Amino acid sequence: MSIEFLLTSLIVVASPGTGVLYTLSAGLSRGARASIIAAFGCTLGIIPHMAAAITGLAALLHTSALAFETLKYLGVAYLLYMAWNTLKESGGLNVGQDVAPHSAGKVITSGILINILNPKLSIFFFAFLPQFVSTTEPHALSKMLELSTVFMLLTFVVFAGYGIFAASIRSHVVSRPAVLTWMRRSFAGAFVALGAKLALTER
Repeated sequence: MSIEFLLTSLIVVASPGTGVLYTLSAGLSRGARASIIAAFGCTLGIIPHMAAAITGLAALLHTSALAFETLKYLGVAYLLYMAWNTLKESGGLNVGQDVAPHSAGKVITSGILINILNPKLSIFFFAFLPQFVSTTEPHALSKMLELSTVFMLLTFVVFAGYGIFAASIRSHVVSRPAVLTWMRRSFAGAFVALGAKLALTER
């Protein structure tokens, strides 16, 4: 496995996006355990995109405007839904002292949906993975699965790190009402911005 692959993957994973934002909010709202569960959900959400890239299904999103636009706007709608829940102090993105616990399944499902409803991920992997698999590789499928697994492990570790850090400063945040209000608005605004960015993306 090349250093180039590891470095590129780390840069991609560590770049702020919807998964990072969701994991941070889970850590701030419910602590380290919730952030790790959220990171696990976001990691699982990568699997369909990797499977699509490995099997060539991502080519459909690249060539079919209808398929791409449909998935894209489903993703936009979900991000706006997350923003609305944050502002209304409901759902899985509350930041406060008395937040009711959510089941692990619900947290994981939200994390999965965040990453599944992003068509750019499939196209990214469709273009990204083949660059690190030689055309003369005798076991190309196994190699792509290996690289995909490493990418997922990096995703989980980095996202969990973000979330655990957020959980470590949670007590300093929840004890200050003004900071809580700012955090809710910031998270909501970030989800709206990410939704707008997704809406404006082209194939």
